[in-house]
Formats: sequence, structure tokens, C-alpha cells
Amino acid sequence: MATGAVPASFTGLKSRDHKGIGFAKCSDFVRVSDLQRVKFRRTKVALIRNSTNPGSETVELEPASAGSPLLVPRQKYCESIHKTIRRKTSTVMVGNVALGSEHPIRIQTMTTTDTKDVAATVEQVMRIADQGADIVRITVQGKKEADACFEIKNTLVQKNYNIPLVADIHFAPPVALRVAECFDKIRVNPGNFADRRAQFEKLEYSEDDYQKELEHIEQVFTPLVEKCKKYGRAMRIGTNHGSLSDRIMSYYGDSPRGMVESAFEYARICRKLDFHNFVFSMKASNPVIMVQAYRLLVAEMNVLGWDYPLHLGVTEAGEGEDGRMKSAIGIGTLLMDGLGDTIRVSLTEPPEEEIDPCRRLANLGMKASELQKGVAPFEEKNRRYFDFQRRSGQLPLQKEGEEVDYRGVLHRDGSVLMSVSLDQLKAPELLYKSLAAKLIVGMPFKDLATVDSILLRELPAEDDKDARLALKRLIDISMGVITPLSEQLTKPLPNALVMVTLNELSTGAYKLLPEGTRLVVSVRGDESYEELKILRSTDATMILHDLPYTEEKISRVHAARRLFEYLAENSLDFPVIHHIQFPKQIHRDDLVIGAGTNAGALLVDGLGDGILLEAPDQDFDFIRNTSFNLLQGCRMRNTKTEYVSCPSCGRTLFDLQEISAEIREKTSHLPGVSIAIMGCIVNGPGEMADADFGYVGGAPGKIDLYVGKTVVKRAIAMEHATDALIQLIKDHGRWVDPPAEE
Repeated sequence: MATGAVPASFTGLKSRDHKGIGFAKCSDFVRVSDLQRVKFRRTKVALIRNSTNPGSETVELEPASAGSPLLVPRQKYCESIHKTIRRKTSTVMVGNVALGSEHPIRIQTMTTTDTKDVAATVEQVMRIADQGADIVRITVQGKKEADACFEIKNTLVQKNYNIPLVADIHFAPPVALRVAECFDKIRVNPGNFADRRAQFEKLEYSEDDYQKELEHIEQVFTPLVEKCKKYGRAMRIGTNHGSLSDRIMSYYGDSPRGMVESAFEYARICRKLDFHNFVFSMKASNPVIMVQAYRLLVAEMNVLGWDYPLHLGVTEAGEGEDGRMKSAIGIGTLLMDGLGDTIRVSLTEPPEEEIDPCRRLANLGMKASELQKGVAPFEEKNRRYFDFQRRSGQLPLQKEGEEVDYRGVLHRDGSVLMSVSLDQLKAPELLYKSLAAKLIVGMPFKDLATVDSILLRELPAEDDKDARLALKRLIDISMGVITPLSEQLTKPLPNALVMVTLNELSTGAYKLLPEGTRLVVSVRGDESYEELKILRSTDATMILHDLPYTEEKISRVHAARRLFEYLAENSLDFPVIHHIQFPKQIHRDDLVIGAGTNAGALLVDGLGDGILLEAPDQDFDFIRNTSFNLLQGCRMRNTKTEYVSCPSCGRTLFDLQEISAEIREKTSHLPGVSIAIMGCIVNGPGEMADADFGYVGGAPGKIDLYVGKTVVKRAIAMEHATDALIQLIKDHGRWVDPPAEE
């Protein structure tokens, strides 16, 4: 493996051509010398070596993957690649609550009241504490709010509520200094604590200019660090993907490595002042970016020997199942790797409503690490930890002589499969609608969000002509109908895909089927390599990765990674569908969180081609919508409008839940369009980095509208703002009228 040694603060170096090399400037940079060009497989990568002062903080870097321009630390980002082992951290005290690997994963949320309204804020904190939260964050944007914090704290103590309070600070170092005298923890956003609000300008710095900026940060930040030391306060250095400074973005782009370096600038100051009672966070509204940023952060901390705890969260996740799913994808993925010491599920709902899904996620992570769920050790060479690259399975190709078109049984952007019962076949039109097919004179047709294939565990009797006609009509529109081998052998359905196990392959039982029958192979992922070897001689249309949900010690995530590694090493490009069978009476939130964690953790790494969720007593439409939400949350198949919706806080300038519901009601039919609904713009337009259009509180009763990161209309009266947003979407050619009711 080609590597290079550079100062530890050179985060994520980019290789370039012979004209130069991109690198980060930092306070301990001495001199770059020995520019080398070395080969990584077939790709040349430029590396640098600091030969003047190799020192103890020297990082070994390697390309993130073959051909990647991103150099990352050689060390892995988690304790184990084959099982969940919680990352060892120091303990950080937040008031009377201990954070770190020796303690339970802590649950927290944030108030939505006006901080100056002491009574309302106290009441909300008490409700949150009664729901079981460990920590509460409160926005503190100015001197009046800081003054109110003293009264809030004292009132809570008088009422015997000793829950630790965290001050959320942006742009206001003097306010942070004031509130550090009464609150237990200060959250600092390194993108805007000492830097101006980002203007998204590409800036050019000399070494002296860059050094002066770092000295300015140290000058502004040092008094707060010293005050936190004096009062025994904790701190969170909390980077947001959307609020990086122009200086950071000029060097790293709007990227995970920029997020990490932004936080490290502040962490180095803390360490210089011998202050270690702090945690890191790397939040983004895009779960894929969020996961990459935390991984890069931990990998670099491992190189440096740092062991600070992690606060996990997906910012602006949204509401309902959408918000829970995005949070489960981002937070759950990291928990399965043993990362995370405190979590927040950010929902556009009352803060006390965040506690239950947050607890369910925390319990899932704690259980996985306590049992050290995993599989037998295996070598992992092909998964991308730090830069997303999807493994695309070979979609079905039409074969000569086939009577039906199998090319539609899977979708190129990610497939949704559903389990269908015999009872559902008794009402074909209702079944077609529940599969989200379009009906024209009672005949089904596939649409943008139609289920791609169905699993039918029991076939209708051969003389049940109505049920078989209903299935034929689905097959005719290129919807796959999958049935077990035993069913197909006893009650054959023409042109069905047949599900077989590895044992049925190895015994040759499948050879009783007519030649050319399409096979779907069900695999656990933890089988011996000898058992998996049969796949090398099998012509499978797809693989279903199906590890029983009841497995206590075996991890679905790690078993799937092992399976994908085997497929890659043997050049097998079968599409893989994540098949999860949930138990009866599972709570809806557990289903969403379980799917987001167990399948999302794989899809964010580009591992997988679709999802098949089964839950016997759950509503069919709910399962279908959850499946499509999972694919969209993993940035795969886009079937509806995407919303980036902040969870509200004391800065919010309108009723976020009411306005969000109103906008969703009128715009939810625009797949491919992304809309940000933001209570204020404290984190800068970059917070809406993923959005096409933005609806942002600019002043009380006034709304600003954005296209991308650019404000295009200001101070629109709130009663006209939703219509103005729709007109803006129309003006940019992104509007379509809602479909007429059938």
C-alpha cells in the first residue's frame, strides 16, 4: 500500500497532477518537502513527506479507495470490522452526568421555547426530564437570553430538577462566556464562533494570512476554554456540514474532511490549554455525509491517540417516519460500528417526542455492543469507509426465448420488494393500488414509486383462475413474482422467480425446475466459505440477504459486509436485496429504526440494491412507504419531495410544525425536488446544502426564499410565503400539478 507521512493536522489531503498538491495549513506546519509520486495499484497519487520535523504526531495516509483523490489515515475508524465493540473513550462530565464508553449512551434533546420566557422554558425542560432525557440543550443567542439562563437554572434546581443544561452558541463569544457561569456545557459551532457567516466565497490565503486567522480563533476562543476549566464545565465542539467557514471551504470544499479540520482547529486550542472535558459532533442533514465525517474524525483521532467521546445526530432530519428513518440511517450505522456516546434524534416535533425514538436507538446500540454482535473474523478489502461508491449489482438481462420481460423486476436506483398474502389476491384492484401501481380500466401499470417485485410464500391453487390471472397481470408489467421452490414444484406458476436456499442449490433440488427458470438465492451471510462456494456456479437473478431477526449474537450488518466481501473477491455481481423479517407486534418506531440501522448501515456504504421488509401485522402501505423512505434517505431512489426541516428551537421565527405540514401538503408530489424549511438562518444557507429551494424565517412574521444557497426574495409576509414558494418552484420549471384522483 502506498502511503505518505504528513503532520497530523493535514486532514484528508487531495492528490493532484504534477502542477502541485493540495494541503491544509496549520499552526504546527514547518516545511513541506520530498514531494513524491508513488503508485497505488494503477493510479498515481501525489504524497508529501515532512522530513524536517517528523515528530510524534505523524500520520500515515493512504488513498480511501483505488483511484480516490482523498487520502485518509491508515488506521481503521472502529474497534472491529467483524463485530460491534464500543470505542474506548475518556469520560466527560456534563454536570452530574458522565459521558463516555464506560457509561450508557446518553439521550438528549433541545427546547423549542423562547429562552427569554423563563416559565415556558422551565416547564418544557421538566417535561423533557420526565420523559427520561439525560441532557437538555437551550439556545442562547444574546445577552437577554443569557441572563434568563440563570433564572432557568435556579428555578429548575428549586423544583429538584438537576438535569444538565447545555447552551447552544452561534456567533456570540461574549454570550458563551456569560452563560458558562450557570450552564453545565457549552456547544460551540467552529464554523461561526470566531469566523464571520460564510459568504460561500473562494478565498486565497498566504501562509501568513492563514496563520493570522488561526491566531484570531485562538484569541477569541481561549477565554471560553479558560472559563470552562475554572467552572468545571463541559464543551461540545459541534461542526455542522452546512455552516463551515469560507476559509475551511476554500481548502477542503463543503466536505467531511472540512468538517473534521474545522473541529480540530478548536480541539488543538483546548489541548494546548490542557482542557479535555469536551466531546465532538459532525452533523449533517445528509446521512451519507454525516457517517463519512464521523468515520474520518475517529480515524484521525485514533492516529493522534485522542479518545474524546462522540455526540451523534442527523441535523434537520424532519418529522414522522422520515425523520426517524434519516436518524436511524446515520446514527444507527455508527452505533453498529461501536461509535457514539450520546445521541439526539432531531425531529420537527415537540422535543419530548424525540425521547422515545432516541431511547430505542440507544438501546439498540447498547445491546449490540454489550453482546458484541458480529460474525467470525474476515478480511475486508473492498468496502469504502470514507468516500461513497455504490456497488451496483448486475440488473436482470433479457434472455433469448423468455416469454416475459424480466428487466423490470429490479430498479437501477434501488428496488422495493414486498411480501404479499393469498388473501390480498382475492381483491386484485386493491392489491394493485397497495403496490402503488397505476390503474387504467382496472389494469395495473408501473409508476415511479411502484413496488418492483413481490414475494408470495404460498401460491394460489392451480384452479384459482382469478388469483392466477391477477399474478399474470403483474408479471406482464415486468413485476417479479418470487415464490419458494417447494411451492413452485407443487403448484407451478408460469414465469415466476423461484427462491432457493444454499442447501437446495448444493443438493440439486432446484434441477427439478424447468430449464431456464430464474433463481433467487436466500443467504444468511455467516455461512462457511465452502457453503458459499456454490454461488460461483449459480446463475442467480438476485440474492436475498436474510438473517433471522431473532439472532442474538450474530450481527446482520457484519454478516452482510462479510457476504459482500465474498462476492467482491470472487467477482460475483449479483444484485443483493436486504431482506428483514420483523417479529409480530413490533412497535412502528422499532421497525423504522431497525430497518434504517440494519439495512441503512449497508446502503450508505453502497452495499445493496434494494429492500424487502416483512412485518406480518403491520399496515401494508406503511411497510411500502418505509421501504421507499429508506432508499431515499440513503440517497438512492428518489420517489417524493425531499425535505430538510429543522427541529425548531428558541431562535425559530414561526410555528415550524404548522408551516412544515402546510408546505408538505402542497408540495409532496415533486420527486427530485428538495425543499428546506428552516426556522431561522443561524447556521447559514449552507445548512440547506442539499436543498433546491429554501423557506427560511428572516424576521418575525417574515420569510426569505432561497434557490440553493442564494436568497432570491426577502421579507415575504408569512401568509403569502407558501404560495410564493410554489411560484418560485414553477418559475424554475420544477413544478408539476398533483396527479388527479382516480
